[in-house]
Amino acid sequence: MFINTYTKPMGKRLLRLAALACALSLPAATANAAEAGAAMKKARVELGASAAFDRAGQVWAAGKDGGHVVVRKSTDAGQTWSPPSRVNAIPEAIAADGEGLPKIAFGPNDEIYVSWTRPLSKPYSGEIRFARSLDGGASFDAPLTVHVDRQEITHRFDALSIASDGKIFVAWIDKRDLLAAKAAGRDYRGAAVYYAVSADQGATFRGDYRIADHTCECCRIAVSAQPDGDVIALWRHVFEPNIRDHALARLHADGRAEPVQRATFDNWRTDACPHHGPALTTDGNGDMHAVWFTQGEAPGVFYGRLASDRVEGRRKLGGARAAHADIAAQGNALLVAWKEYDGEHTLLHGEYSADGGKHWTARELAGTAAASDQPRVLARDGRLAVFWNTQDEGMRVFDMAAGTTR
Repeated sequence: MFINTYTKPMGKRLLRLAALACALSLPAATANAAEAGAAMKKARVELGASAAFDRAGQVWAAGKDGGHVVVRKSTDAGQTWSPPSRVNAIPEAIAADGEGLPKIAFGPNDEIYVSWTRPLSKPYSGEIRFARSLDGGASFDAPLTVHVDRQEITHRFDALSIASDGKIFVAWIDKRDLLAAKAAGRDYRGAAVYYAVSADQGATFRGDYRIADHTCECCRIAVSAQPDGDVIALWRHVFEPNIRDHALARLHADGRAEPVQRATFDNWRTDACPHHGPALTTDGNGDMHAVWFTQGEAPGVFYGRLASDRVEGRRKLGGARAAHADIAAQGNALLVAWKEYDGEHTLLHGEYSADGGKHWTARELAGTAAASDQPRVLARDGRLAVFWNTQDEGMRVFDMAAGTTR
């Protein structure tokens, strides 16, 4: 179980930072847009980072340092971190906040794979970048762009997954079909989701494979590798006429994406993009578990098991200000984490289930009055942990296997 080492500060100290944390922590659909936008423009802190376990149980994190993607390693469950190693030798623009941030994953022989979005000069444009290390992070090959299309348009919000056979899947939000529809005088809802695949440890990629039309334009994509070598993708879809619930599809390495299935049924009708994507994991029985945000018929952040035409075990996580949940599985064990603003501090919450989501144990893990990133849940070799990056305390790891927090 979690050991809670966080003691909530008393009084109203750091009130100004708390106000900023509120602006940075609330879902776009529930925050005051004018105040949040002004606060973020005035003092945006790019804390976007991801993390993963290697085979030895060490935690690796990928983030941004100026014009470089950098990786760091911790051998003591996040108590200390190695100096940053640069992934891209030549500086470039890098997205590292909110729904867009560098991703890190490991191949079957501890190959280190990193993906990120490079913003371009036009608003909302970008391209998906990828780099690899085959020597344990001592060096990285020069980055490449994974998609063939080179228009200066939206290729953003990359998602990285390593299949069970070692193939690398990278998915992203893409607006080429929207532009083509506009040029032809046709209506087009939202954007599209595409992916590319590498079968040679990231030396080259094959694509661009379209998964679906009519997707939300600015929400992260969730991906989950399957035992048979396929990958399941889950994203916020735009169902007719303007319902922004979620859809999923099974992706094959040869570029075939199976028909899109509706995954959530909240009937959220909106023409806005909430910047609040889902998370997905597959347990040892092959059941898919997801967490997501909605402002539909029952607003909030929710957990549920995804069946073919329904959601089972659906339950709300936290209160009205819960945001940006993540989930991972090891066997039948599940770990969920999210953050929530209480009026003064942003709190990190976790819930653990040992029986596939039937019963849950909740813990308050940490808190901050400063800006914070979205939490990430890590899983490998029977181990579950939460990774959280905050402005005041940096990168921390809350380790389920060891029963401790750092």
